Amino acid sequence: MAHIKVINPNTARAMTETIGRCARAVAAPATVITAVSPAMGPASIESHYDEALAVPGLLAEIAAGERDGVDGYVIACFGDPGLHAARELAAGPVVGIAEAAMHAATLVGSGFSVVTTLSRTVGRAWHLAREYGFGAACRGVHACDIPVLDLDDPASDARKVVAELCATALETDGSDTIVLGCAGMADFCTEVSRDLGVPVIDGVAAATKLVESLVALGLRTSTRGEYAHPLPKRYSGLLRDFTI
Repeated sequence: MAHIKVINPNTARAMTETIGRCARAVAAPATVITAVSPAMGPASIESHYDEALAVPGLLAEIAAGERDGVDGYVIACFGDPGLHAARELAAGPVVGIAEAAMHAATLVGSGFSVVTTLSRTVGRAWHLAREYGFGAACRGVHACDIPVLDLDDPASDARKVVAELCATALETDGSDTIVLGCAGMADFCTEVSRDLGVPVIDGVAAATKLVESLVALGLRTSTRGEYAHPLPKRYSGLLRDFTI
């Protein structure tokens, strides 16, 4: 039995519940999924500033997971904030949803388009595609310009807007796969994929299954080199509790 902790780095509890539900829907029956939000951080992550301030709370959840014997972690934000730092703290695998979704997209299609939230996040998505080695496979990044928290609002027309943009992205980019560029879109995946007739990949589901597989294979993050545990040192002020 594996215990996977799915961390939504923002503090929106309703979104965390949706993310947890989507992770549990694909996990094996014996896998335990714990979905959490940090006690501190931004309500949503829509800028580099938000992302930077989300990382301390995320790392606190990783540290808590290590004390609780968690086997692996999913970082459920498409910017993959704090991914490398989390790998330094965690014994088990840590996977970001953008990383997992882009990997999965290249296994089921020749080129993918990303449909994300605000226009200001387009550059971050492109940066990650190139960092992960998928710059050529990523045919385009398209923003629906819907704030993250509106994705989880039943009164919003977000689902319709995202579905229409996915169709436009396929046509514009000549891609054959869609990557949903926000954990808040996880609940849209099945419906959009059915309507478009192409693979539509939710990073929460992809990362959950990838972590589950790595745990089953007995693979842990290497501590030789870059991902070795951080060196002991004192942290001051608001970060004093992060002293190792």
